[in-house]
Amino acid sequence: MASLPKTVRKAVFPVGGLGTRFLPATKAQPKEMLPVVDKPLIHYAVEEARAAGIEQFIFITGRGKTAIADHFDVSYELKHQMQGRGKESGAIEDWLPGPGQVCFTRQQEPLGLGHAVWCARHLVGDEPFAVLLADDLMLGEPACLKQMVDAYEHVGGNLVCVENVPPAFTSRYGILDIAEENGKLVRAKGIVEKPKPAQAPSTLGVVGRYILHPDIFGVLERVERGAGGEIQLTDGLSKMIGKVPFHGLRCDARRFDCGDKAGFVVANVAFALERDDMRDEVYEQLEALIDVHRPSRKAAS
Repeated sequence: MASLPKTVRKAVFPVGGLGTRFLPATKAQPKEMLPVVDKPLIHYAVEEARAAGIEQFIFITGRGKTAIADHFDVSYELKHQMQGRGKESGAIEDWLPGPGQVCFTRQQEPLGLGHAVWCARHLVGDEPFAVLLADDLMLGEPACLKQMVDAYEHVGGNLVCVENVPPAFTSRYGILDIAEENGKLVRAKGIVEKPKPAQAPSTLGVVGRYILHPDIFGVLERVERGAGGEIQLTDGLSKMIGKVPFHGLRCDARRFDCGDKAGFVVANVAFALERDDMRDEVYEQLEALIDVHRPSRKAAS
């Protein structure tokens, strides 16, 4: 397997999940379209990819996901209505990718993240590519994927974003078996999918950003179903260790787990506090709300 780094031009967005943890909100809309302040989760992921120099955006969808395609298309009716009312239409079109930069393919069966990535093989071709999971919302500058692209130019192979997770939570992540650490960058000699705390080789968990060598497609085509009866991306990565370099990068970004209800709520607050047009008002209302709900000292004792 060749491992020479190339420019990362394409990004894959697996968006075929059902989002059952957010029912009934996701009964009629994709979970990736849930808004954080005034942008859907998938919008933030695409912005992050563009900031990293990505030129083509590949969405792996499923049934009921047409709202995502509509979001990244021109809305002539809405534009006409806004212009008729004397309102600027930049909020609905200035951020759109250009013609031909967005493409969609379906994952007909929910067979896991590895299978979703494999579904993009003909659209990606023989070049390295990024994978972004919209559930993991990143806040930081430079953008998390930009940090990864910069690191990838030096290491090539497969590169994943990692962070230290509480030992009790290793069963929620792919966990790296570390061979060597070099500041924010770690070289891995193995990866284990969702190990129990006692079996975890470390507490360094993979979170939803990847830059992958194109040979991953051939590996995923042959990999057997793993945890949960699904084709796990981590199993494919594990089989490539020793054939291409495998590293993890601790990015300077705060991650919000927006697949979790509490994480989603906190993300809305954090992103609102980053906004100059909202910060003061949101902070004041939060203070008042916390005062109302703060337990009294007597109750706490």
